Amino acid sequence: MTANTPALWIDRIPRVDSHSNKYTRGHAVVLGGYPMTGAARLAARACARIGAGLTTILVEPRALDVYAKQLESIMVRAITDEHDLVGVLQDPRISAILSGPGLGISQRTKSFVTQVVKTKRPVVLDADALTSFAEDPAELIDRLHCDCVLTPHEGEFSRVFDVAGSREDRARGAALRSGAVVLLKGSETVIASPTGELVINPPASPHLATAGSGDVLAGIITGLLAQGMAPFDAACAGVWVHSEIGKDLGIGMIADDMPEDIPRVRRLLSNAPN
Repeated sequence: MTANTPALWIDRIPRVDSHSNKYTRGHAVVLGGYPMTGAARLAARACARIGAGLTTILVEPRALDVYAKQLESIMVRAITDEHDLVGVLQDPRISAILSGPGLGISQRTKSFVTQVVKTKRPVVLDADALTSFAEDPAELIDRLHCDCVLTPHEGEFSRVFDVAGSREDRARGAALRSGAVVLLKGSETVIASPTGELVINPPASPHLATAGSGDVLAGIITGLLAQGMAPFDAACAGVWVHSEIGKDLGIGMIADDMPEDIPRVRRLLSNAPN
């Protein structure tokens, strides 16, 4: 069991140089829902702020204007069904995918998650992407792979995994069972790898307990994955960045504020020695 500090992953944090361009910095895709549009927008902004070169939200046609009017640097693309999604995901430049925030608990979400996981690209599954499988968790678990990162809170975790013991034991057991990185959110978030590694983040600011905070975390991790960071490292780094934002913004913070503080934290990490 190890405490989460930048020393664990700082030498692998994505950095840019004079040869970087928007594609070398990665293309993150976020599946957006309707009518709960805020979650995906928060996540997408976090993807971009943490350094992804491009970020695209995929939404159903009726939601296109809602998203497009609220976003500028984030691209928005309409997809109608699973067939459309599969077509978009054939683009080899897509380097990480986030599914779950605001997507809705439905068969459609299950179908989308299945297609996303099939790509074998780095994937973050959060919120509705997990809860949609509550009636048959094995349908999800058996499809996961080592480039998947799951970010459940306690309620979502219990809907997918039947693992007893301490939070540490449960996170590790879930990671071993699923073959994915499992991040069990809480005041002391636990990050477990499918190879048995376990990291615990120091107690986070209670001000992170606000609607949309978890969507920002999922976006940060997705943005790091898009830039080529390994799943376990991206999960650990993402939790640390998220926690640092909570400490900095403190009282009165809402999730809308959080992506705008990412560049400050990112500069701290960029200036840190390897």
